[in-house]
Amino acid sequence: MSFLTITTDFGTKDGFVGTMKGVIWKICPGVQIADISHEISPQNVTEGAIALWRAYLYFPDGTVHVFVVDPGVGTQRRPIAARLGTQYFVGPDNGLLTPIVEDAEAKGWPVEFVHMTNPKYWLPDVSHTFHGRDIFSPAGAWLANGVNIHELGPVVTDPVRRPLPKPQKTETGWLTQIMVVDSFGNCTTNLPAAEVAGAIDIQFKAGGQTVNGLVTSYGHRKPGDLVALVDSESFVEIAEVNGSASRRLGLRVGDPVEVICSK
Repeated sequence: MSFLTITTDFGTKDGFVGTMKGVIWKICPGVQIADISHEISPQNVTEGAIALWRAYLYFPDGTVHVFVVDPGVGTQRRPIAARLGTQYFVGPDNGLLTPIVEDAEAKGWPVEFVHMTNPKYWLPDVSHTFHGRDIFSPAGAWLANGVNIHELGPVVTDPVRRPLPKPQKTETGWLTQIMVVDSFGNCTTNLPAAEVAGAIDIQFKAGGQTVNGLVTSYGHRKPGDLVALVDSESFVEIAEVNGSASRRLGLRVGDPVEVICSK
């Protein structure tokens, strides 16, 4: 049994995702398809990178991940396929895979990229505006069917990189920023929880408010309280219990969060 995921900024209103699935199933009828997200903000490569990065490790070895957040569609940007560790990735060469590449390199996993130039693994007619249907879906389906990645095109040694912002160490703690605002309005920072493990006193300053300490979960404070806690990917987030920290504090992706701590 083969597995394939799709991540896009297409939304679900217009049928684009359903069309991609039709292309995939026509080539690889038995593949199981999972949707990572189709609500990535339009053309937001960084948001797409985070969504796929947070999900890919939970899929079986050999899974193919098709990602289409593609502001450069129809230009000279390369269509690429990659083997990173034990999984495969297909999409535009725009840096979306950077966090996963960094994971693979840090752990000594295999890292291979190819430029998908072989039209044998595309649809016969390729549009200028829907490579998700015409190039990425069929190529992903062929990989799920067992085609060797090197059949898709020549090796690439210089994929585009777009590193995520890292927290900055300060004299009193850290200067971090919001990386994800989820559908609940919880605001995840780019600060790994390990960086503040063992802190005796810790404060988080965001949106003109100060949040003191870390709690274990949302239920450890009463509704309406602002809290800081460690999210499911082990990063520090700011939240409002049973509410939206994003709305209450006016926080958006990229906004700063100052962390003051002592150990």
